[in-house]
Amino acid sequence: MNRIIALIALLLSMMLNVTACNTTRGVGQDIEAAGDAIEDAADEAEEEIED
Repeated sequence: MNRIIALIALLLSMMLNVTACNTTRGVGQDIEAAGDAIEDAADEAEEEIED
């Protein structure tokens, strides 16, 4: 019985770790995309000022 509980706890913690990695990766991609959008907007504003 204790082995089953330990196995279930181990499997749940492994699933949580995998989910956390995917979430962290997704947040990083979102931040990168936001940075790219800001950079593009700044470039467009600079071009308008120069013209």
